[in-house]
Amino acid sequence: MKDTNLFLSNCSIGENIYDSILDIVSMYTSIINKSIIVIGGKTAISIFKERIPQNLNSYIIDFIIYGEDSTYQNINHLTSNELIKNSSIIFGVGGGRAIDTAKVVADKLSKPFFSFPTLASNCAGSTSLSVIYENSGVFKEYYNLKTCPLHVFINTKIIAESPYQLFWAGIGDALSKEYEVEFASRNKVLNNKALLGVTLSSSISKPLFEYGKSALDDCMNNKVSYELEQVVFDIIMTTGYVSNLTIDNDFYYNSSLAHAFYYGVTIIPEASKHLHGEIVALGVLYLLAYDKKSKIFYKTLDFYKKLKLPILLEDIDVKYSNLEKIVQKASTVLEWSCSPFNISQEKFIKTILEVESFIKDR
Repeated sequence: MKDTNLFLSNCSIGENIYDSILDIVSMYTSIINKSIIVIGGKTAISIFKERIPQNLNSYIIDFIIYGEDSTYQNINHLTSNELIKNSSIIFGVGGGRAIDTAKVVADKLSKPFFSFPTLASNCAGSTSLSVIYENSGVFKEYYNLKTCPLHVFINTKIIAESPYQLFWAGIGDALSKEYEVEFASRNKVLNNKALLGVTLSSSISKPLFEYGKSALDDCMNNKVSYELEQVVFDIIMTTGYVSNLTIDNDFYYNSSLAHAFYYGVTIIPEASKHLHGEIVALGVLYLLAYDKKSKIFYKTLDFYKKLKLPILLEDIDVKYSNLEKIVQKASTVLEWSCSPFNISQEKFIKTILEVESFIKDR
C-alpha cells in the first residue's frame, strides 16, 4: 500500500471576512510585524489594499505584482526576490493566474500560503495544482504543489463588484467539473479519496443551473446575494475540493476532454482574447456529444443560451480550418487520455462539426 496525502483548504466567505484575517491566520502560524508578502495582480492588489483592516498593514512587508501570466519566468523572478525570500508568510491575491503563480512561489520557498481570490473565475484559490503557461500563452504543464492553500478568504462584496465577464466565464469553467470527473473516472477502481472526489463532483452543476442566472444578474448590479454566494462557493471551493480529491500520484480524474479542447485552442492567436472558462464551456458541449449524453447536452445547451455562453466555434474566433491542429495539440495533454475509452482525433473533430451543424440548423 502506498502512502496517501489529502489536503483540503479551510475557507471563510462573506462581505466582512477581511476583518478576521489576522485572527484566522494566527491560528495557523505566528505573525510578527513585517512578516507578510502580498503577491498578486495590479488591480487585485489595489482593491485588496482598500478593503483590508488598517491593523493588517503593519504586518505586511510589501505588495508585489506577479507579472501578467503564470510562467516559470515570473515565478523564478519572484523566488529570487530578497523581500519574498525573507518573508514568513505569503498571501496570493487576484485571479487564477496570479494565485497559481503565488502558490508556486510559496511552495518553492516553503512558506505558509493563504489565498484571497478577488474573482470567481476558477478554483485556483483552493487547489494544490498550478497551471503553467509558456511565455507565448500556450499551455505548458501542471505544477503539483506539496499542499493546498491553508485558508481561502472569499470577500463576496469584492466578487460582486468584479468584472461580469470573468464571473460569467467562471460558471462555464465550473460546469465542466461534474461531467469531466465522471467521464475520467468511469469504470475505474476508486480508492476512498478518489471516490469522495467523484461523489462530491456530482453536487457541482446543480447550484450553477439553479442560481447561475440570478447570480450573474446580481454581479451585474454589484449586489451580494444568497444566489451569488452559492455560485461563488461552488466555483472556488467545491470544484477546488474535487480537484484536490481526484488528483494523486496514481490517478488523475480531475478533468478530461473539455479542458483538452481548451489547451488545444491556446495555440490559436485569434482565440487568445477569450477567457479560459468560456472556451472550456464550449468543450463541455463537445464532451457530452462525444459521450452521447443527449439529455444533459440539451439541458446544458439551453442553459448556455440563457447565459450567452459560447455554443459555436465562431463564438471563440476559431475557424473550421483550425480544428486539425487544435485537436492535435489537445491529444498531447494529459486530459486527452482521461477517458473510459480511447479518444479518436478524427471522431472528435467529426463530433465538433456535428454539434456545429445541429446548433445552426436548430
